[in-house]
Amino acid sequence: MVGRILEGFCQGLRIVLGILVALLAVPVGMQVISRYTGIIPTFLWTEELSTFIFVWVVMIGSMVAVWEGTHFDVHVIPDAKRPLMVLLQKGIVLVLVGLFAVLFAWYGIEYAKFGSLQQSVMMRANLMVTYISVPIAGAVWAVFVFYRLYEVVQAYRCSARSSS
Repeated sequence: MVGRILEGFCQGLRIVLGILVALLAVPVGMQVISRYTGIIPTFLWTEELSTFIFVWVVMIGSMVAVWEGTHFDVHVIPDAKRPLMVLLQKGIVLVLVGLFAVLFAWYGIEYAKFGSLQQSVMMRANLMVTYISVPIAGAVWAVFVFYRLYEVVQAYRCSARSSS
């Protein structure tokens, strides 16, 4: 049940990610056209807007990657065959990523507060719009990672029951 809810949430993140990438094409396209053709005037706000969108694309993309297990896992040693070793291999990686996620969420709150005191130069937008992506990403990473850790422990329990 929880896995389905989290998968649905991640699917929503994928949709938002696609929309943001499509939106990113607009200010970047305007920058390219104005820079190389002169058809439209140069708008400086497009650079800020593209930066804001890009930050969110990176953070949402990292959330999806954590859910899919494709972002933070580097295989240095061969995959384990025995259930206990699989639990240890995956568990250590997930615990470390979870620790990193909690730190991002916790310290990201102060980072977002700092961003709330600033404004962008051209658009006069409050920078908390982008800074808040850090604690949000950390919180989502933590939820995703701890659910994956739960799955790994359950897989170990099932394999331990079937082997005995």
